[in-house]
Formats: sequence, structure tokens, C-alpha cells
Amino acid sequence: MSLFRRGADRVTVDEAHRRTQGPAPVAALLDVREQLEWKAGHAPGAVHAPLSRLAAGEALPSVAQARPLVVICRTGRRSQQAAELLAARGADAVDVKGGMQAWAAAGHPVVDERGNNGSIA
Repeated sequence: MSLFRRGADRVTVDEAHRRTQGPAPVAALLDVREQLEWKAGHAPGAVHAPLSRLAAGEALPSVAQARPLVVICRTGRRSQQAAELLAARGADAVDVKGGMQAWAAAGHPVVDERGNNGSIA
């Protein structure tokens, strides 16, 4: 059974935050941006899997396997592609409207690779 209602292929940043943050998240937040973007700033607890690697056939990181996925990128374009690709592979995946730019604009936390305040590159 899908965590997300049928046809709901996009979620808001607030819905993404509710589903992926806190002590017992119901979904994994999958960041599909490239390494330099990830290092500059990402959501705490997010799992990194660049779209370029997923498109080349690389498997999801183990912590994201067999879980509902909320997929995020910088603005939402790559995350849409990744969510479609992952759904075609059988994953329960939706993407985040507006991406990390909208996430940060909504006041949700962004950390860099060291856990300090991050920025969206």
C-alpha cells in the first residue's frame, strides 16, 4: 500500500517535512542533487543519491530501500525525473514542489556537510 494517495506525485515542502523529519519519519527524504550542491546544504537526515547515478542504474542507498521516498532537488525539476524513474522501478516515490529553494524559504533547516548552517547552491 502506498503512503501517498494515488496520483499524488508531488508534495509541498511542509508535507515533505512532516513525512521525513522527526524521531520516527514515515518516509526517507532523498536528495538527488550533485555532490557540490549536497555539501553546501541539505535537509538534516536526508539521504544523498544523485540523479546522474540513479539514471545510470545505481541502486538506492540501503537506508532508502524498501521505504516510501520523498525526492528533492534544488527547484523540483530533477526530483520529478528521479521520482518518475524510481516509481518505474517500483518505488513509492513523490517529489517536492519547489525543491530545496522552497524548503529553505519555508524556514525548514538546511545543514552543510559538517552539520553547520548550510546554503542552497
